[in-house]
Amino acid sequence: MAKKGSNKAKDPLSQTIESDDQQRLRFQVELEFVQCLANPNYLHFLAQRDYFKDPCFVNYLKYLQYWKKPEYAKFIKYPMCLYFLDLLQSEEFRRKIVSAQCCKFIDDQALLLWQHYTRRRTKTLADKGKLK
Repeated sequence: MAKKGSNKAKDPLSQTIESDDQQRLRFQVELEFVQCLANPNYLHFLAQRDYFKDPCFVNYLKYLQYWKKPEYAKFIKYPMCLYFLDLLQSEEFRRKIVSAQCCKFIDDQALLLWQHYTRRRTKTLADKGKLK
């Protein structure tokens, strides 16, 4: 994506020039897709349809790692997606996520993490309220 203020940017993948509207649309589409990666069931869906066996798709996942940079990561609402984006760089993970059992395990672990985080945050906020 081009720096703010420039009218046009060269896309290194297609060597075409994008308008500001095209850049904005690509940004939104890529942001939405990256955030979908936080869902293990979606990863399982992609794996079942052999997306992870397609070298072009695997290269696209590699390209999307720019979302880990702070200037892009600040737009992400589901930070777990960046963890899964890293895991998807591994051929072994891409092979294993096709298993429903693996997907269920990851989904369960993510749910437990959120439950633990929520309980801990609630307790911390309650403790701070008692101190005042």
